[in-house]
Amino acid sequence: MRETWHVPWSPLTTRDGVSDRVAPVELSDALDKVLAALGAPATDSIVLIHEQWDQVVGKELSEHCYPISIEDKCLKIGVHSAAWAGHLKWSQEEVLVRLERLVGPEIVKSINAKVQRPR
Repeated sequence: MRETWHVPWSPLTTRDGVSDRVAPVELSDALDKVLAALGAPATDSIVLIHEQWDQVVGKELSEHCYPISIEDKCLKIGVHSAAWAGHLKWSQEEVLVRLERLVGPEIVKSINAKVQRPR
């Protein structure tokens, strides 16, 4: 569960001395609007995938791969070697089922592994 922070707010005065009466918005709401405009899922889905990564791909595989991004409903995954990319491809259907259970349908429809150096 995310912690919510509340910061006191009052309108700033503009150069012409008139207060800007636009109410503040939650940062997550603003990010979700930007992400939606880019065709990406909401921040909650992205955070949930990162937080539950061990359950999404399994403990052993999670030590050798990590989520990078979601583009056009494709989850890009960095893997440490071609062998782990093969293992991920072999378990792709199971991973997609787990992702659908976790974040719902239509968020991730495919996965794509790319060999990258460990971070």
